[in-house]
Amino acid sequence: MGDVLLRDGDRPGDLGWVLMAHGERYAAEYGWSVEAVTARVVADFAAHAVPGADAAWVAELDGRRVGSVLCVREDATTARLRLLLVEPRARGLGVGRALVERCVAFARDAGYARLVLWTNEPLAAARGLYLAAGFVLVGEETHTEFGDPLLGQSYVLRL
Repeated sequence: MGDVLLRDGDRPGDLGWVLMAHGERYAAEYGWSVEAVTARVVADFAAHAVPGADAAWVAELDGRRVGSVLCVREDATTARLRLLLVEPRARGLGVGRALVERCVAFARDAGYARLVLWTNEPLAAARGLYLAAGFVLVGEETHTEFGDPLLGQSYVLRL
């Protein structure tokens, strides 16, 4: 395997890949149908992202996309980490950690006071990354957005 490159997610096809990768990965690993939720997030980002307030990153390995994360303005003091994903072939290489760190650094540099995120209880590896970065669990609620009931979790990081 080659080197991992973390770059801005602004190339043609990047957001389409984010949508496709989430749909395929979560269906394969968890049996979840996430495309409707992911499509709304991606479409909203594509239509409304403001440079300096919102950003996307893509991780590449050997020239192929293997990871993503978005940082999206929620209000004047809050940004939201969205759509963190690392493909299996890139797991264990520090890709997830690098994506989270880039998102946190961007939010801090953009002047946000806090960074929030929503995830699901079964996503233990992602939760480990969030906790290692200093995020704190602030709420849990059962939902059915992806089919069967899941425990959604909300986290916050004070910047």
